[in-house]
Amino acid sequence: MGWDYISPLCIIILIAIGVVSIYAAQHYYDGQQWKMQLGWTGIGALLYVTIASIDYKFFLKNAHWIYLGCLIMLLLLFTPLGLRRFGAVRWLKLGGIVIQPSEIAKLGTLIMGASVLARSKIGTLSDSVWTIAYTLITFAIPILLIILQPDLGSSFPFLPIAFVLLYVSEVPGKFFVSILSLGLIVAGIVAWDAYAYHLYLDKHQLNPQTSIGQFEKISLLPLKDYQRNRIISFVAPDIVDPKGVGISWNLRQSLIAVGSGGLMGKGQGKGTQARLGYLPQSVATNDFIFSVIAEEHGFMGGMLVLLVYAILMANSLRIACMARDRFGLLLAVGISIIFLVHVCVNMGMTLGIMPITGIPLPFISYGGSFMVICCLLQGMIQSIYRFRNEY
Repeated sequence: MGWDYISPLCIIILIAIGVVSIYAAQHYYDGQQWKMQLGWTGIGALLYVTIASIDYKFFLKNAHWIYLGCLIMLLLLFTPLGLRRFGAVRWLKLGGIVIQPSEIAKLGTLIMGASVLARSKIGTLSDSVWTIAYTLITFAIPILLIILQPDLGSSFPFLPIAFVLLYVSEVPGKFFVSILSLGLIVAGIVAWDAYAYHLYLDKHQLNPQTSIGQFEKISLLPLKDYQRNRIISFVAPDIVDPKGVGISWNLRQSLIAVGSGGLMGKGQGKGTQARLGYLPQSVATNDFIFSVIAEEHGFMGGMLVLLVYAILMANSLRIACMARDRFGLLLAVGISIIFLVHVCVNMGMTLGIMPITGIPLPFISYGGSFMVICCLLQGMIQSIYRFRNEY
């Protein structure tokens, strides 16, 4: 029942980088988010040790209750407890605490999905159809509730988690071929809808920034116009924002920050894009924190962050292979995928190779709910390691 020290060391390094970068981004504004991040880190550390000390079988036995609790929290968003920010109801205000249920739902849904597959036998596609259906429904319910907030970005990681869990469970390949075909069809429909939206704006000579809400009234797809703007701004930014002062502003400033960092960066605390407000304070400490790191520490600093993440995820997969049962294996692999998706999408969107979705960077981006959930997830990895020989 010894402890694995590789993951905690990586976590400490990432948190330190995050706090220093948040401080640097807010220095000119005398921001206090770095202090709040330290507070959330303390809570996360306590939960990490607590979860790591509990046999992860506890989550298998209580998977249904954990999952139900997550769904209830998502449903509470549609009550007066839901807090509206930036046009969406994504946060719950419980007394003086504000939490984001979608982050907690990733944890609960992963546990439930892993428990379903761990308790089921996978055979041929016809033999496994009910298990596959049950698993997909388990993931579909929270995805739907998150999309209704609306928060399309936070719903994205659920799909890779579901399919990787099914793949590790050795679901027949025909299922994945069918899903891939369906995904391509859906992607084509969304692309056509975005193109139709552009034609609509051009025909009626409308500004995409001031006409939000008009096209969604006549479209058959349940997308918001600001989401269509994000799609077009990724594929063709010169169309939706030719002057670069609208929806593509954050991305353009991020690219300037990353590019100006060069090989070694401008130096700690000497970045300008976030500190002078070109990269807005509302995103510089969370969604675009990697841009701050790249500007101040350059390509080498960015590669260091990527290396630490690679070690953290590789170690999680190593522990997954050491798990004493199928549930531990699925749980550890699912956690690894959550981190992989967050890292790839967040870094990708700051570099302009992924759409902007608002997915934070684990242990580095500012945010209480996400910090706590990351610590809980890694606490489970530690639990799988510590109890790997228990029967």
